[in-house]
Amino acid sequence: MSKLDWIVLSFTLVAIITYGLYKSRTSKDLDGYFLSNRSMPWYLVLLSIMGTQASAITFLSAPGQAFTDGMRFVQYYFGLPIAMVILCITFVPLFNKLKVFTAYEFLEQRFDVKTRTFTSSLFLLSRGLSTGISIYAPSIILSSLLGWDIFWTNIVMGGLLIIYTVSGGAKAVAYTQQLQLVIIFIGMFIAGYMVVHLLPEGFGFKDALKVSGAGGKMNIITTGFTKEGFDWKDRYNIISGVIGGFFLALSYFGTDQSQVGRYLTAKDNTESRVGLLMNGLVKVPMQFFILLIGALLFTFYQFKQQPIFFNNAQQEKLLAGDKKDSALLLQNQFALVNTEKQKALQLFKVDETKAKQDLKQLNQQSDALRNSYKSLIGSKDDRNDTNYIFLRFVVDYLPKGLVGLLIAIIFLAAWGSIAAALNSLASCTMIDFHKRFSIKQKEQLSPQQCEKEYRTSKLYTLAWGVFSVVVAEFATGMGSLIEAVNVLGSLFYGVILGIFLVGFYLKKVGSNAVFIAAIIGELIVITIFILDKIGVIGLGFLWLNVIGAVVVVLLSLMIQAGKKLIGYPDKLSGS
Repeated sequence: MSKLDWIVLSFTLVAIITYGLYKSRTSKDLDGYFLSNRSMPWYLVLLSIMGTQASAITFLSAPGQAFTDGMRFVQYYFGLPIAMVILCITFVPLFNKLKVFTAYEFLEQRFDVKTRTFTSSLFLLSRGLSTGISIYAPSIILSSLLGWDIFWTNIVMGGLLIIYTVSGGAKAVAYTQQLQLVIIFIGMFIAGYMVVHLLPEGFGFKDALKVSGAGGKMNIITTGFTKEGFDWKDRYNIISGVIGGFFLALSYFGTDQSQVGRYLTAKDNTESRVGLLMNGLVKVPMQFFILLIGALLFTFYQFKQQPIFFNNAQQEKLLAGDKKDSALLLQNQFALVNTEKQKALQLFKVDETKAKQDLKQLNQQSDALRNSYKSLIGSKDDRNDTNYIFLRFVVDYLPKGLVGLLIAIIFLAAWGSIAAALNSLASCTMIDFHKRFSIKQKEQLSPQQCEKEYRTSKLYTLAWGVFSVVVAEFATGMGSLIEAVNVLGSLFYGVILGIFLVGFYLKKVGSNAVFIAAIIGELIVITIFILDKIGVIGLGFLWLNVIGAVVVVLLSLMIQAGKKLIGYPDKLSGS
């Protein structure tokens, strides 16, 4: 990057941190540190929810996802608006009425302490692991730009995030996310504009969409059906998106403390509900636009010399090794195919049908050459360059100053989502474990006791930050990070949602029944996932959310009925 880019990057990041810490003044107790004294208006709740969900992974990996697999990933979000309505009717009023710090406090009141502890543990495990992956995402940028070893890059990135989050708490998270999202949206619109602007003269946005469609990248709606029937292995289609996406969104926004903690900061029920409903309306078009940038990038690289591999650091390693000759041969062949693509596009305005057919064949050839090139790279984990596609475009083609701004945007997205996650992990640890299992204290704490809890919460934030950095060190080679995070969440979210659904709607099911059902349900979900990974069965990961929730609900009913039949008592409510 140029000196101007570094100035823009540094100034933007420092300004955001300063602003967040300035606005983070709250009472020095748990209510101030975790819930901003429950004082946030709906628009800050909305921005905080979106900022928590839209991590660096969203802006770094989603364009690459569309570039390689098309727009069909957007169907993953189709169940989100429905989930927001259900949350506003059921979850929000109950959580606000109970004045809970974490969602899992409700489970002890409804069931017992073991159900609360088990569910909270599932959350801590899933969110701790996914936060580590989120730290790895911006580390990719620093590593690529500076040539740093990814191990030390994770430590630097994680260290900055820990300092930022420990210092500010929930209010700093909310206010910085407000400014972050404004800058992020401006930057992404500029990036989308620049992709089209850099196309040859006379070739506009509509033409770019046609070329992208010819390459199979405008597959916004897919049914998942083939000649043999419904393909359960197909990850993204309208059916899995609406059903599986609904269950995932309901669990994520209704039972994941990183999101529940965002709308518990609201002034009242109305502010929480408006924030959630607006998120349901805004999120789908926002994700559509980010994916569209990836589809447009596909068109852009039909005109420009596309790199055969987008991870420049891995490419340099390959060219310095003993497979250099084979790599150079493939690079030359790939460049020739790119030249043929440009010739085909010259005929696009004359004979669009012929040009599309030629482009389809040429893209198949270039895909084959890319796969051959990837096979030369030693480690299978290093062969996926999806997460580098958008970054490579930014660095190679955007003007000075704008590169620094776009890189800053990816950092800001990372900081917003990771800070919220660390804050939620600390609140869950403090409320569901530390306070719950420590010596009972009086309801009314002295100012000194409140401040002691406040300092302890900061220590838990620090501990979870260190844990996440350790996870980031093992996140290399996970492929598309936006997929990896959602797959990880799907291993736990369905079961957690099932426990809450039983708690809300099945009043006659007791604690022992739901606890046993949850353990069996989690084992079933993990077993299905492993069987899918080794190829015994084929199932898209979104269905794991449905399976987990349904299994817990049905098993709870069956176990409760069995206990009633044999006269075995079961606790219907907690203390």
